[in-house]
Amino acid sequence: MASRTVTVGSSVGLHARPAAVISQKAAQLGSAVTLATDGDPIDAKSVLGIMTLGASSGDSVTVAGDDEGDVNTIADLVASDLDA
Repeated sequence: MASRTVTVGSSVGLHARPAAVISQKAAQLGSAVTLATDGDPIDAKSVLGIMTLGASSGDSVTVAGDDEGDVNTIADLVASDLDA
């Protein structure tokens, strides 16, 4: 299993818009990807799950999954400023 820990890049954290962008991309991928802060991992395809992480700008999020390319795709989105 591949994993990567990144810092949330969106200035307001993983609220509705960044969560929607991430979940839409995750739904297009060929493998399951999860996101986690301190608690249990959530499915990256779930907008509500992403928002319930409560991840703010600068927080660390661990992205994990079976496919390293898919993990990197989602990790790059989490680390980018999706509010720009």
